[in-house]
Amino acid sequence: MQRVYLDNAATTQVLPEVIEAMLPYYTTYYGNPSGFHAFSREAHKGLDDARKTVAACLNAASPDEITFTGGGSEGDNMILRGVAKANRKKGNHIITTTIEHHAILHTLMAMEAEGTATVTYLPVDSDGRVTAQQVKEAIRPDTILVSIMFANNEVGTIEPIAEIGAVCREAGVLFHTDAVQAVGHVPVDVQAMKIDLLTLTAHKFHGPKGVGAIYVRKGVRMPALVLGGAQENKKRAGTENIPGIVGLAAALRYQTDHMAEHMEKMTRLRERLMNGIEERIPYVERNGHRTERLPNNVNYCLRYIESESVLLWLDMNGIAASSGSACTSGSLDPSHVLLAMGVSHEAANGSLRMTLSEFTTEEEIDYTLDVLPGIVQRLRDMSPIYPKGA
Repeated sequence: MQRVYLDNAATTQVLPEVIEAMLPYYTTYYGNPSGFHAFSREAHKGLDDARKTVAACLNAASPDEITFTGGGSEGDNMILRGVAKANRKKGNHIITTTIEHHAILHTLMAMEAEGTATVTYLPVDSDGRVTAQQVKEAIRPDTILVSIMFANNEVGTIEPIAEIGAVCREAGVLFHTDAVQAVGHVPVDVQAMKIDLLTLTAHKFHGPKGVGAIYVRKGVRMPALVLGGAQENKKRAGTENIPGIVGLAAALRYQTDHMAEHMEKMTRLRERLMNGIEERIPYVERNGHRTERLPNNVNYCLRYIESESVLLWLDMNGIAASSGSACTSGSLDPSHVLLAMGVSHEAANGSLRMTLSEFTTEEEIDYTLDVLPGIVQRLRDMSPIYPKGA
């Protein structure tokens, strides 16, 4: 039995090059970067170099526009709450979509309950896309922020970020994108796309867990969410996780340098898997845009069965996959993303997400295609709602 990991949207294997880059900051350059002695200067150099690397990979105008965080959810909270606090004299209206990650949706719902934000939740089409025109029509005089994810974490659909950025810039409204699933996998240029604020996290592109970053364009006011010391240009108090930050930068540099070849490989394997599923398994429905999607994302609804059973059988056959976001794995409710796209509750309960990486091989895809159809048919044969003889 093979072991196949197809849950890379949840987290990824850390690159050997990343581990190698991190190790000296545990054993040799372990000083607190806020000090004045040589140990601190060595650690601070690692911090400065990492900031420059991340800025360059995003095409930020200055390294000072990068603030390191504890991950994507923290970054989203910092930006939403920080922008709202800084702009409360102008208004409190925020525009987002119905398919955002819960780090966005739950934060905005909490802010609504607190009275610190009024929110417009834009609907998406059946592919999970929103349009720049929808954003334009939703902007009001009291709109302070538009927050729309770069690519959806469940179905992989890529949003028209550059077009939305242009609309926001013309209207004088700040634009934030949760790019956790996109950075390191597809080109992201904050200047060309007119992005004012961006969130990323390292473990989605073969870096370590528990470390992320936000991009805040120079001139955008955003007070700190975590108070204390003056670290990270007074945007996030607390001693920086230097090994993790160095690992984040090393992973992003590697992914950026190899992006074209990785995109080509993953797109080819994605198509092999998608075509194989559609050819070998009846009653399946693709979720997400067919072409405007992440190169590593495959998501289908398997009719007449529940995804939990499929995942258990896949696991018994050595294949790791998921039904959607890892952050909602304990929930029995259907995916809010699929429901927002118009998928029925019944179909959404049978969703299967398989996400690839550059480590994925053709042999693993073929093994998955050999195993999955039999599992689906076995479960359908036991299902009371499956049309017998189909």
